[in-house]
This record gives sequence, structure tokens and C-alpha cells, in this order.
Amino acid sequence: MINHQTLASLTGILGSRLVTSASDLALHGRSESHFPPMPPDAIAYVHSTQDVQDILCLCNQTKTPVIGWGTGTSLEGHTAAPQGGLCVDFSQMDQIITISPEDMLVTVQPGITREALNMALRDTGLFFPVDPGANASLGGMCATRASGTTAVRYGTMKDNVAALQVVLADGTIITTGSKAKKSSAGYDLTSLMIGSEGTLGLITELTLRLHPIPEATSAGIVAFDTLHQAVDAVTQTIQMALPMARLEFLDAASIAAFNAYAGTDMPVMPHLLFELHGSTQSVAEQAELFGDICAELNGHDFKWSSKTEERTALWTLRHNGYYAILASRNGARAIVTDICVPISKLAKAVDDTVKDIDASGITGPILGHVGDGNFHAILLIDDTNTQEMDLAQQLSDRMVQRALDLGGTCTGEHGIGLGKRKFMEREHGPAWDIMTTIKSALDPNNILNPGKVIK
Repeated sequence: MINHQTLASLTGILGSRLVTSASDLALHGRSESHFPPMPPDAIAYVHSTQDVQDILCLCNQTKTPVIGWGTGTSLEGHTAAPQGGLCVDFSQMDQIITISPEDMLVTVQPGITREALNMALRDTGLFFPVDPGANASLGGMCATRASGTTAVRYGTMKDNVAALQVVLADGTIITTGSKAKKSSAGYDLTSLMIGSEGTLGLITELTLRLHPIPEATSAGIVAFDTLHQAVDAVTQTIQMALPMARLEFLDAASIAAFNAYAGTDMPVMPHLLFELHGSTQSVAEQAELFGDICAELNGHDFKWSSKTEERTALWTLRHNGYYAILASRNGARAIVTDICVPISKLAKAVDDTVKDIDASGITGPILGHVGDGNFHAILLIDDTNTQEMDLAQQLSDRMVQRALDLGGTCTGEHGIGLGKRKFMEREHGPAWDIMTTIKSALDPNNILNPGKVIK
């Protein structure tokens, strides 16, 4: 909770940019998935690193909880405020600071979204590749170590952040990393902050790695009679080192939801969606080779196109997948879980998950970025039905235990937040204690996003 004196002091720092209206608090306390509302006591709309420093100096002295906020698209309760406190909203810190085309780098404020950044980069011949689907803020994507559809080729945020400016819990401003291509100078604090979910500091500036816009891009879709055939096609494609830019899986239930939501008429069976980047010749050759792999596994209705409008329509459909699946059951909420396993274990993980969901009676379409072994189950529930909630949560937990048994991780990209913290000890063992030690050293008063990630 924020006491009256702290609230008055925050008003002195921010003026009208400190907001306590019921509608704003409700917006900043909601979740995209199944978590109940947990609103903060106030919202600070920050404009500068100095704002953030002043806020954290004050909140550290008064032991007021502070939660960072980008666009609120996270799925594991990252931005919930279970102890109340102050939500620091970065949406108005959304400027590009510098573009360095020669170095293929850009420095931005944390509130800019990935779509806005790529729009601004169009004339440079470069783009920022990480695409989690939602039009998330770059600061939030960094804080959650986001990835998404293009990770199979371009990597995750971990691979595409060169340097950060971060304000620590006591107001200390640090810079991690540099604009150099590499460094062996001391601890890698940039990687420490990426994926820390706002528990170690608040990011106020990011230097990101850019990539050339490919000469040619093609995208397509292919159907399979069985889920296992589709997953086998993915495994063979990756093991042959075919350089897919995107490789997405949709099960039959997902396809049915897409058809109903968008008015498409795809065959209701498992599909792979793919995209290739390169020269005109290489893209055509790769599409032919991928088509051959799919044909050997009874893939059919293989279609691909280099037309921008057709590619855009395909990926818009995929990016709206969560909402299409939600709409397939009126009034449903969702427990959305994601796991990631070694590519050699992908078929078993998907097969066992499908059998488990089918036996449960819960509706749970599966889709995901299977090119890197990451997939999601969207378990549709009536959140007023306790029995249904419990059953879906048990399904989600078994998915995670299965992934860990197969040498994978409890989350490939959604992060820990509130939802996955119970699996950290099994996944990390004594290393989780080290994370807690680091947290205690950087944030001894535990004001930064308390209740998330660590014990």
C-alpha cells in the first residue's frame, strides 16, 4: 500500500501524471489470462530516467512496492500488484534516441512498441526482428525475455539487446553493455537484466541490434492428416538446418477457431505456417525443399507466396490466434501455458499433451513456435467454476512437469510472473537460491515487483 505522505510526495514529483482514477487502476490491474484483478494504488506516467530515479529513491525509503508496465500484454501476471503499490507506466517514454545504420543498432526508450520502431526504421533498410505477436513495448519485451514467431532464425530478446540503462531500487542509474560487437569486460549485467521481469531494476533505455530487411520474403501454409506428421516435418526441417524465418504449428482445434473468427475455410486438421527470408533464388529453393519434406510426411494443400498482402494476412491471422481461440467459447477465460523442449523431444511432448487434454474434457487448442521447440496450450475455462479451474491448472502443471522431465523448461517465452514461480526450484535447484541472493543484494527492501520470480 502507498501511505498518504508517499502519495503526496509522488504528486510533488509527477503532478498530474500521478493517477489514481478507478478506471486507470482497473486497467493496470487486469490480466490477459486467468489471473484475478490486482490493481495498484496509483499509476505514475513517467517521461524520463530522472522521473524513474526520483520515484525509486522515494519508494525505496518508504518501502513502497513498484511494478513496471509497458503495454500489459504479459500472460503470467507479471504486472499484477498483489501488495498494491505504484505502477510505473512507461507508455509515454516512447521515443527513438539514436539510429546507427552503419553499426546496425538503435537506441530507444522502453515504451516504444515493436511495430512503431519498425515503422520508423523502414527507410534504413533495417528492422528489429523479435515478434511476440502482440504489439508489445520493447522495455516489456526485454524484461520478460520475449521471443515469438521469428526466434527460430533471429533469436530472442537475449540475442538482440546490446546495452541497457537501468535504474536500480535505490535510484542508482547503471549502464550495462556497450555498442561494441562483443566484450569480455566483467559480468554480463545486460543478460542479468533481460528476463528479470522488473524485479532487479527498471529499464529506461535499450540499445538493440538490427538486421537487414531481406531481399525476398515468402510465406505459406501446409496441412497434415495428423499432428505427429506435422511435428515430424518440423523436426526434420530444423535438423536439416533449413533456415526458416518462422515455423508455426496449429492443431485442428486452432484451425476451427481461426475459421470461425476470421471467416477462413482452411481444412480442419493440423497445419504448419512458415516464412522464408533471403534472396529471390534462395527463398524459392528453400520453399521447394521444405515442400519436399512435407510431402514425404503426407503434407498437402502446400501453398506459398511472396506477395506482401498475402503474407500479411497469414501472420495477422496467426497473431490473432489467442483471441480467435478465446472467442470459440463464449465468456471464456484462459489458462495459457507455454513450455519449451529440445527439438528431439518435441513430438513426444506434443503427443502426450494432446492425450492429456483429450482425456480431461477441457478444451485446449495447441499452437506455437515449434521451430524452436516451444508450444502453447490455451486451456479454456469458466473462471467462476472452481472445479474447471482446478482441472485446467492441473493440466498446465502436468505440461510443465513433462517438459522438465524431457530436459526442457517451464516457460519458453511467457516468463515466470506469478504463475510459474512454483516450478523454479525443480528447474533450477540451488541456482534459484542464487537468484534470491542477487535480488536481495540489488533490492534489499524488496520493492521491485515483489512476489514474482524469486522465493
